[in-house]
Order: sequence, then C-alpha cells, then structure tokens
Amino acid sequence: PQFVAARGRNLPASVSGLKSLLQNDKARYAMRMTTSTTSTQRNQAYPAHLGWRLLSMTYDALPLIAILFFSSIVLLAVHGGKPATPGTAWAFFTILVYWSIVGAYAVFSCFLGGQTMGMRPWRLLVVTKDGANASIKSLCLRYAIASLSGGLVLLWCLFDSQKRGLHDIATGTLMVRKEPIAGVEKGNSSAPSA
Repeated sequence: PQFVAARGRNLPASVSGLKSLLQNDKARYAMRMTTSTTSTQRNQAYPAHLGWRLLSMTYDALPLIAILFFSSIVLLAVHGGKPATPGTAWAFFTILVYWSIVGAYAVFSCFLGGQTMGMRPWRLLVVTKDGANASIKSLCLRYAIASLSGGLVLLWCLFDSQKRGLHDIATGTLMVRKEPIAGVEKGNSSAPSA
C-alpha cells in the first residue's frame, strides 16, 4: 500500500480523511522557532478551546493554593496573628496582595516560558498573533481584564472563530494548543531504535 508521511510517521494512505486533514491547514498557526532555552518546541498549534483553558486553570489552582497558604501565614504574622476583619483597609490590602500574587504567577510564567504549570500537560501556550512570546505589558493587561471580569471574558471563546477570549482580543494574544512532538505522543520514545 501507499504510505503518506504525516508528522514524522508513515501512515497508510487509505486512512480515512488523512489527506484532507493534512491539506486543511486553516486552523493551524505557524509558531516561530526561537533559540531561547524554554522547554517548549513551537511546531504547529491550534486555537485552544474553552475546555482546555478550564482544565489548565484547575491544574494551576494546585500550586496557587500552596503559594496563597504561605502568603496568608506571612500576612497573618504581620497583622499580629489576627485575621482581617471584612470591610477594613487591612482586608482590602490582603485581597490586593492575593490578587497580585496570582497575577505574578500567571504573568511571569507566561512571559518566561509561554505557559503556566497548568498549561504544560495540555501543551497550551499564550502567544501573540505572530507566534512570539507575549510582552509583560500585554500579559498584565490580559490578567487584569480576565480576573476583574470574574472570568466572564472566557465565554467569548465559544463564539470567536479563533477561540479567543475578550482579554485575548484586547491584548493581541491568543492561547494555542501545540501538536504533540512526533515520537513522544502515546508513550513512544523519541530515541532511535537499533
């Protein structure tokens, strides 16, 4: 039988829809190759739908719980061991500190490697429209818009053709899901066999 090379593998040409899948590149984004030492290779990527975003946020909650726990110990110690009373300036300051810590985690993770810890298992990246790393300014604005809206900006992902949230549109960024690297998916080793 004939074989078609697809993503580093030889597959039988009779596989249903393979040729049309390989020819339909409209939803793919060419990712710019960089010489930086990030752990992500930028091959091709697709817009990440709302489900992947929610999974990554759920995963990101795990390290953030620990970080916020330790920061609350520090804030409690600074406040003399007394919890913040709702409606006071200290309570407002505490909320501002927590919001800033979560923002610093999201912004610096995405700035340094294009993704947070929760995005890595699902190969998600935050990039600009041309595939480059987003700037600190755009990532800060992206976080502010998303968090101050209570996450409602994510609902726009359901209607946008590129699955961007309103915070992505406002900052010129998009969240993409990379294709798996050939040979690594499904537990295959990328090392050549003898």
